[in-house]
Amino acid sequence: MIWQNTGFYSKPVKNENAVHSMEHGAVWITYRPDLPKDQVEKIKSLTQKRCVLASPYPGLPAPVVASAWGKQLKLDSANDPRLEQFVIDYSQGPQTPEPGAPCRGGVGSPE
Repeated sequence: MIWQNTGFYSKPVKNENAVHSMEHGAVWITYRPDLPKDQVEKIKSLTQKRCVLASPYPGLPAPVVASAWGKQLKLDSANDPRLEQFVIDYSQGPQTPEPGAPCRGGVGSPE
């Protein structure tokens, strides 16, 4: 299985590719498709630094969900400061099963 290139996607990505990216140290930020545009832009800005993948995900239990290998944070808003802190703490963090593995060069092209 190949990993998903990190970056921002406006359409859902395959779960198995995104999970493989988390194995490489990526934080996967998923958001409800109807999330307000300003919050989507906030998420998009977080994909421009570190090893972060973002995509819409219908049926989420919260408007925004940040996931890393073995970690998850459910948020009511992308403007919650805990989202950026989660990215800082877990993007290629100590929980990464394959430290040093690439975040880019997998499948898909970010927008």
